[in-house]
Amino acid sequence: MATIGLDKLYYAEITENERGEETYGTPTQLAKAISADLSVELAEAVLYADDGAVEVIKEFKQGKLTLGIDNIGIALAAKLTGATVDNNNVLVSTTDDASHPVAVGFRAKKANGKYRYFWLYRVTFGVPSTSLATKGDSISFATPSIEGTVVRRNKPDGRGFYPWKAEVNEDDADTQGTTINSWYQSVYEPDFE
Repeated sequence: MATIGLDKLYYAEITENERGEETYGTPTQLAKAISADLSVELAEAVLYADDGAVEVIKEFKQGKLTLGIDNIGIALAAKLTGATVDNNNVLVSTTDDASHPVAVGFRAKKANGKYRYFWLYRVTFGVPSTSLATKGDSISFATPSIEGTVVRRNKPDGRGFYPWKAEVNEDDADTQGTTINSWYQSVYEPDFE
């Protein structure tokens, strides 16, 4: 079903144990969402035999998430990109900045008024981009966007696989209300046990 809206853009900080497995902090609102574009890159292999393709394998390689937001703010930009805030509250970006991955969650309103919910388990953001223009005869808004690379997480699910995304539709018959009600209380953990 088509979506007609986007809101509740959250992030959760990640801490890793000695094996690199993630533990997620409490979700916090990132900004007001304007747009979220997720593109996925797949690794593909085709086995040919008897003059034709007999096996095709497609696996998630990585994704790109581009968020259009109303305002990122200096403290959040520093947290997401690894830049630092100096003593005068100025965001200083250097070539040595190292951003730390976070989980990103949001929801999209569907045409029937229900929502589709998402968590991306491991996103590493780059420096936000800004497009500015002089004011002419009409007023137009200039808002920042931030792009992140989405990869699978290091912590396996209950089946031994490594998820990169969780997605649920509020109006699917088997969706439990507790899943939707707790979506932003913590990063969703797959339940296969």
